[in-house]
Amino acid sequence: MTKLIINADDFGYSKGVNLGIIEAYKNGIVTSTTMMTNMPFAEDAAALAKANPELGVGVHLVLDCGFPVNNNVPSLIDEEGKFRKNDGMSWNAEERDIEKEYTSQIEKFYSFGLVPTHLDSHHHLHGHEKVFPIVEKLANKYCLPIRNVTNHAEATQLNMVQYFDQRFYGDQLTSDVLLKILDKVSSYDSAEIMTHPAYIDEALLSGSSYALQRARELTILTDKKILQNILDKGVKLVTYRDIG
Repeated sequence: MTKLIINADDFGYSKGVNLGIIEAYKNGIVTSTTMMTNMPFAEDAAALAKANPELGVGVHLVLDCGFPVNNNVPSLIDEEGKFRKNDGMSWNAEERDIEKEYTSQIEKFYSFGLVPTHLDSHHHLHGHEKVFPIVEKLANKYCLPIRNVTNHAEATQLNMVQYFDQRFYGDQLTSDVLLKILDKVSSYDSAEIMTHPAYIDEALLSGSSYALQRARELTILTDKKILQNILDKGVKLVTYRDIG
């Protein structure tokens, strides 16, 4: 039987993102989410996590969106104190600043009175050759699984799922796209599908190039025929608590 995690990224980005993720959990197939602890609505996300304790909640590590949590990471920020955008950021960033900031983000998650289920990262930066050793070190320090973004679980001792699928993303999403992904992941013992459901709000529209598509994702993820397909396949919907 396949153990399948369906993770909603960007918890904490905005109120609309938070509420969309909870809707996709309560009335859809999302089982897990990852919080951007540096974003303005992280505290709101933490309150929703506490109100929905069966939802798996991990840390969505950030180096290229919003402001840092740590106030002394000069190689990561621009003249306004914001994270630099992804174009070249990971090459200019110093490893010590990356580790300091990621540690601060994880510690902020714990400060909410929550224990994370796992780690992943915004725009998959933990798959970068410069960043991965830092995240691996922190995952081992905090005894947390990590998203298998490169699908090379055999290369590390970390507790990863066997297969990670990031194809549920883009302008052309339909229920059929997700059904094809489900056909693929059901051939593995454990897998994760990345999603980004949301209700659209001003913060999302003005801050993200991937905004309207999230409403379509929410519709698909709460489509009852998708859940029935999962049940028919004998796939078990789980969180990272159930992997290992």
